[in-house]
Amino acid sequence: MSDQLVLSAETRDRGGKGASRELRRSGRVPAVVYGGKEEPLMIHVEEKLLMKQLMTGHFMNSVVMIEVGGKQVRTLPKDVAFHPVKDRPIHVDFLRISKDAKVHVSVPVVFENEEASPGLKRGGVLNIVRHELELICDSDKIPDDIAIDVTGFEVGDSIHISHVKLPKGSESAITDRDFTIATIVAPSAMKSTAGDTSADGEAAEGDA
Repeated sequence: MSDQLVLSAETRDRGGKGASRELRRSGRVPAVVYGGKEEPLMIHVEEKLLMKQLMTGHFMNSVVMIEVGGKQVRTLPKDVAFHPVKDRPIHVDFLRISKDAKVHVSVPVVFENEEASPGLKRGGVLNIVRHELELICDSDKIPDDIAIDVTGFEVGDSIHISHVKLPKGSESAITDRDFTIATIVAPSAMKSTAGDTSADGEAAEGDA
């Protein structure tokens, strides 16, 4: 399960581009906390601390406790805007959530037991169609990733969401189809060899 993160913040009274630029020059990043049937809360956070949390790799699917005005607000990051050239965060949106809330998150997939896949052992290639799964999770049980076991899969096989055992408290956000997550495909070398063999066979039949 993703760790709960804590981010200190201060309220900001002024909006607009000028005020935001001033904050960024002082090493702060403007942000807003919205939702939960409350008024939006305008805040700013320290850029260095925000970057440190972004570098964890699971910031977007972690509960972030915003500490502001002596209180903690339970949130889920919904969007981070970056400068198009400097690649620095310039604004963050946080969604208020309750402890027992269900949240919609994108969770990365990892593949396990590749050595136990006959197709991969024979030189097949794992073609990943979806690097993340959209899940509906309990807010206090957001998984870091979803492990997918490829044991027994052959060349030509597809791995669908129905093959995946999701952790307790999580379900797929897509329920109208059994979508493909990955396929085991033949490597180009195998395809080329097969094509050459077929061509040689046709030539031999023609000569006969």
